[in-house]
Amino acid sequence: MREVYFIKQNKEKWLGIEQVIDGKIKKNPDDLSSLYINLINDLSFAQTYYPKSNTTVYLNHLSSQIFQKIYKTKRVEENRLVYFFKTEVPLLVYQYRRYLLYAFLFFILFTSIGVLSAIYDKDFVNIILGESYVNETIENIKNNNAVGVYQSGTTWGTTIGIIFNNIKVGAKLYMYGVAGGVGTLFALLSNSVMLGSFQYFFYDYGALKDSARGIWLHGVFEIFAMVVEAMCGLILGASILFPKTLSRFNSFKKGFKDSFKIFLSTIPFTICAGIIEGYVTRHALKMPLILNLMIIFGSLAIVIFYYLVYPSIVNKKTNKHTNDTIL
Repeated sequence: MREVYFIKQNKEKWLGIEQVIDGKIKKNPDDLSSLYINLINDLSFAQTYYPKSNTTVYLNHLSSQIFQKIYKTKRVEENRLVYFFKTEVPLLVYQYRRYLLYAFLFFILFTSIGVLSAIYDKDFVNIILGESYVNETIENIKNNNAVGVYQSGTTWGTTIGIIFNNIKVGAKLYMYGVAGGVGTLFALLSNSVMLGSFQYFFYDYGALKDSARGIWLHGVFEIFAMVVEAMCGLILGASILFPKTLSRFNSFKKGFKDSFKIFLSTIPFTICAGIIEGYVTRHALKMPLILNLMIIFGSLAIVIFYYLVYPSIVNKKTNKHTNDTIL
């Protein structure tokens, strides 16, 4: 069967399923199961005869959405917040995993630009970080206190200020995605160049090790959250530029809904980063090195597992459940 005829034959049924997913049409669990099995048959057919087609991508997404609709009653029995972080976000991260890769690659590129700029232009760090901040930090380094800048202010006041500032930065990285992702890349460029030049600045003054002991205590959560927030902005931009089989408005609506959920998942990490920066980083050089490393690599293990490993585990578990249901 030609793909055009296949689409024409099933278009109304698929549009009806979209309305069920959006809640415009109510169906009982038995009818939902019937729709799901019917849709899986269409997906199997498309995967066999049109494996690289947008139709196959569309049906795969539709089947995953109707599957979640079927188990809505079951998951409501769980704590909604637990389900959100345990299942919903990991499935979305897996679905959009290539955007996380894009965001990470852009982050590496932009950070490298910051490092190279600081190497070849000695005034670059002053321009990016501000002359007063640079002079204060140089003085701290001379006094063997590279992280002295983190010791000013009260712990709770510093923590609250940092949390709100980081959430504001993350929101910009995300919401600037409405400009087709270009705004997100610009915001990521600005923050990554600052990070690259900042780290080279400490290296240039022979204090990279001491700075790393402090900065990366909170920096792992903070920076990884920034990359994920950039991922969300790219998803938002792609939903506008590449609507595929959906109308541009519906594509944007879906892209916003999915990306916003992923964005919300970064908030706990941002809060943790603020608490660590406010209460722990100021004591970085006084604590045993092994404790520094435990916090830094422990934080790294958490974010790698949650955003890179766990989504694949949840996806496989969901697919297995789906196959068992069909059988």
